[in-house]
Amino acid sequence: MIIQRPFWQNMIEQAWSQKNIIWLMGVRRIGKTSLCNSLGNIEYFDCERPSIRQLFSDPEAFLEGQKGNKIALDEIHKLDDPSEVLKLAADHYPEVKIIATGSSTLGASAKFKDTLTGRKREIWLTPLLLQEMAIFGNENLRHRFLFGGFPSFFVEKKLPEIDFQEWSDSYWAKDIQELFSVGKRSSFQKFAELLLINSGGMFEATKYTAPCEVTRPTIINYLHVLEETFVVNIVRPYSTHKQTEIVMAPKVYGFDTGFICYAKGKSELQAEDLGFMWEHCILNEIHGQLQTRKINYWRDKRGHEIDFVMSNRADDVLTAIECKFISSLDDLKSTSLGKNFEAFRSYYPEGENLIVSSNIDRPFKRQYKELTITFLSAKDLIKKLKNL
Repeated sequence: MIIQRPFWQNMIEQAWSQKNIIWLMGVRRIGKTSLCNSLGNIEYFDCERPSIRQLFSDPEAFLEGQKGNKIALDEIHKLDDPSEVLKLAADHYPEVKIIATGSSTLGASAKFKDTLTGRKREIWLTPLLLQEMAIFGNENLRHRFLFGGFPSFFVEKKLPEIDFQEWSDSYWAKDIQELFSVGKRSSFQKFAELLLINSGGMFEATKYTAPCEVTRPTIINYLHVLEETFVVNIVRPYSTHKQTEIVMAPKVYGFDTGFICYAKGKSELQAEDLGFMWEHCILNEIHGQLQTRKINYWRDKRGHEIDFVMSNRADDVLTAIECKFISSLDDLKSTSLGKNFEAFRSYYPEGENLIVSSNIDRPFKRQYKELTITFLSAKDLIKKLKNL
């Protein structure tokens, strides 16, 4: 049974109203094929099949036969020259609406000689959004954290540990070996595993060279590949290069809470895990709902930190976001949250201060010294950020 996903379906239809080419990207098995098949009146072509690839020996003739149609080209990188097909459709067949899928950014593969700048719309299919949990039959956040956001994993009743391992093997065989040159499998997979284990931490390349038995430049290349294939998300520090701020060290987040739990060997969650997992889910919400990677964190050299910073550069306004799984009225006094906001606003006074929590239905405001801080849900957070 194909599950309807209105958020993503609406995003696709809106993108098609602007351009006839959509690049639907996201990690392997995230649900791209199912999403394409859920669209009405669409013909699906699996480019992994030799018989389908033969249809594109004459791309112009193929597109002539598709005038007025909607078509899905799954695993399009399997074609000899996928960018030629998409460029031809964009320039000469605007009445053919195409959604092409891939497990990396369009420019990541050498197969794509043209990234179709200005000719396409990109949609990044992330792990399950919080609003989609009910659609897939489970609104338990602990389940979402532990099983992750792959639809096929999320609907399971028992933790699908074998599926996590099979995905890792498939990722290496179908995404890495076919699209990139990274050298030793053992070193690359060790690095990916260590990043998931250390997810959300500050990244320093040299600490991975010895356990992975490779050089620092190789580690940097591995990180680039993992980011291009959406397996990690890099959040860089916000700074105006003040001497008291962290200005260089990025944070690296794993792409999915389920895979992070699997890498850490967790088969159940403890209370102390929930805030960490909530932070990852909020990052996923921002990625999916806003379709952006333009997110920063902030930290000074005295240890004050803001989880996420969103910038409206036109107005020179910064929105500061702290993630707390369960909030209480005493948080600003009894925790470091108030001091973190105070330290941040001593540098950047303009913008809203937000604490996003799972147990809040309606936004409310509290004062911390001279600062106004808003407590709100993930849903209301996204509403605010969309208005930036």
